[in-house]
Amino acid sequence: MKFLLPATIAMAMYISVMIGGGMLYIDDKARGVHEGYLVTPITKLELVFGMNLAGSIKAVLAGISLTVIGSLMAGLGIIFHPLVLLELFCLILAASIAFNGMMFLLMVRVDDPLVPRAMFGVLNTLLFYPSGAMYPIASFPAWLRAIAVVDPFTYIIHGLKAVILKDGGFQAIQFDLFFLFVFASAHCSLPRRCSSALSDPVIPNYQNDL
Repeated sequence: MKFLLPATIAMAMYISVMIGGGMLYIDDKARGVHEGYLVTPITKLELVFGMNLAGSIKAVLAGISLTVIGSLMAGLGIIFHPLVLLELFCLILAASIAFNGMMFLLMVRVDDPLVPRAMFGVLNTLLFYPSGAMYPIASFPAWLRAIAVVDPFTYIIHGLKAVILKDGGFQAIQFDLFFLFVFASAHCSLPRRCSSALSDPVIPNYQNDL
């Protein structure tokens, strides 16, 4: 149970972002909610930031809840150390922003509500199993290790294992945090540039009809 706890935490955050971020975004767009936002004084940057912040908060809450409950069930008293709690919070925050930015970038040009539901299982398999959650990455073939290098799950699970199972401290998770924050920054900034959904709304001019 201790070995599977980091993978369970990462999967819970991914599912939270997928349902509370990606699917909710597409459903809101299909109902025309975003067009209603865009006729208000809200800027595109504020809209993108708000969507990412909302999805990240949900993932952070899911990650913290599962970390505390899972650690208590597994008998890991290490979570009661303040420094360990700070390290876990940093990892969960970075992972949540990275997951949400990635999901928002994937969904920004999608209009069909069935697409995120179809992508859910595919992304789950593609990202979770190469991450080293179940098997060591060193035993993978070269092509699978190449996927693991760019897989955010890899760094989330490695960081959680280093903190929860090994008590490695900040030094053990420095690169994991660096990768996740860079990954999150890149994926949170791209949707605003490539989004067709966030284009300026066309407001009809009725003055000529009067």
